Amino acid sequence: MDFNLTKEQELLRDGLAKFLANRYNLEKSRAAAKTGAGWQPSIWRAFADELGILGATLPEEAGGIGGGPVELMIVTEALGQALVVEPFVDTVVFGGGLLQRAGGARATAVLEKLVAGDAITAFAATEPTSGPDFNDVSTIARRHGDEWVLDGTKVVVSSAPLAGHLLVTARTAGGRRDTSGISLFLIDVDADNPPEGLAVHAYRTIDDRRAADLVFSGMRLPADALLGGEGDAWASIDRAVDEATAAVASEAVGLMRKVLGDTVEYAKQRQQFGQAIGSFQALQHRMVDMYMELEQSIAAVYLAILNLEAEPTERALAVSAAKATIGRAARFIGQNAVQLHGGMGMTEELAIGHYFKRLTAIEYEFGSADMHIARYAALTKA
Repeated sequence: MDFNLTKEQELLRDGLAKFLANRYNLEKSRAAAKTGAGWQPSIWRAFADELGILGATLPEEAGGIGGGPVELMIVTEALGQALVVEPFVDTVVFGGGLLQRAGGARATAVLEKLVAGDAITAFAATEPTSGPDFNDVSTIARRHGDEWVLDGTKVVVSSAPLAGHLLVTARTAGGRRDTSGISLFLIDVDADNPPEGLAVHAYRTIDDRRAADLVFSGMRLPADALLGGEGDAWASIDRAVDEATAAVASEAVGLMRKVLGDTVEYAKQRQQFGQAIGSFQALQHRMVDMYMELEQSIAAVYLAILNLEAEPTERALAVSAAKATIGRAARFIGQNAVQLHGGMGMTEELAIGHYFKRLTAIEYEFGSADMHIARYAALTKA
């Protein structure tokens, strides 16, 4: 298996790394996340106009580059290393993937806007009792003449306060956990002025992202809000969730590279008992263990990325293996980095604390390590 990048992929990696090093300031990003709009629209515009990364994995027909899973890995790892809060996974991976597979005039129009940097999307799927089970859908959509009427609640919808378009799962047939009968709806919104029938409760998450709980109460939607066939959305949703899980696992690799590098540099400089703490054998062993966890995570992410286009069971096995590995490594590397930095590790002034928060969130995003181990075991028995 060839793990070498093509020249075009190397250009994508190097160009993005240079842009983030020169233009993405962590202090400015945290200020925007904590007290401002939650993101930097100028950076998002540059992602589209200067770098083209919003279309890196999307089809040329929509204005994209037509790349695949490897391009996704390159971009998300670089975004992780710079601790980027802009909604790439929510918009490009979830939004782009679901819209591309749904097809149709309305989906294509939003997809083109997404590639151009003119649209933000949010995927509203999780519910108060669903946990990470995306097929556990209680939100109901029923026909009313030429319209759809939507009732239900979605929770922790990442990027919803920023989004102009919501992709909402709703049941049009079947029982609560059935994979058949799940439909996908595209809803145009203005978070500052929600349409009738939609209540938006926005908040900031522990890792400085923006999310919201959404309550649909008899919300009326036009007929073309339905994407794809009625009740046939599960296969596309299942794939999108695996793609997003692989993307955040790749992001975690970028985060852990940065955390480990900063910890090693700190250990070389921090003096204790007249010498650098990095000279103490016990701490050297700790950092070697962190390095081994990182290398295992890199290998697991490669496995997931290279299987994203495989048949569904093989794809799910690889993604769950990667997410379980990342979950363990994120906790180990994050906690040890904080400990090796001492009390400074959790201060707002030091980058390590912000990276640790994001690693902690990723540990549970799209399911914990335990959940993915159980999923892997169930798939191998099937």
